Amino acid sequence: MLSDQIARMIEQMLDERGGSLELQRNELAQSLGCVPSQISYVITSRFTPERGYLIESRRGGGGHIRIVRKKMHRDEYLMHFFYAIGKRLEDREARAYLVNLLDNDVITEREAVIITNAASDAALGSIAPEGRAIVRADIFKRILLSLMQ
Repeated sequence: MLSDQIARMIEQMLDERGGSLELQRNELAQSLGCVPSQISYVITSRFTPERGYLIESRRGGGGHIRIVRKKMHRDEYLMHFFYAIGKRLEDREARAYLVNLLDNDVITEREAVIITNAASDAALGSIAPEGRAIVRADIFKRILLSLMQ
C-alpha cells in the first residue's frame, strides 16, 4: 500500500537524521509518483502527537514540513499521554495511544492487554454508550498515573 511505503520512507529518513526531518511535500510526492495530498494524509494520520511526533508546516517556498520524533523518559511519556487524553477518550484513540506506548517500550504487552480490557466497551457495558468515553478517559488516566514511578 502506498501509504505504508510513504510512512516507512519518512520513518527511515527520521532515523537517518536523528529524529528530526524537514521535507518538501511536492518533492517527496514527485519522487514517489503520487499526489502531494497523499503525503499530507500520511503525515496527518500517522505522525501525530499521540504517536510521539511534532509537526510544523510552513507555507510558501515549496511548503516545507518539519517532523520531529519526541524522545522522552518513561514518566515524561506517560505524563504526555495523561495530558493529551482530555475529558473523553474514544476506543479508537485509546488503541492508538497503546500502540504508541508499546512501540516506544513505555509499557509491556501484558500492561497493554490489561489496559485494553479495563477500558474496553465490554468492561464499560453497564455504562450508557454516550458516557463510556468519559469513563474510559478517567480509567486510562488513573492507570497511567499508577505506571509512573
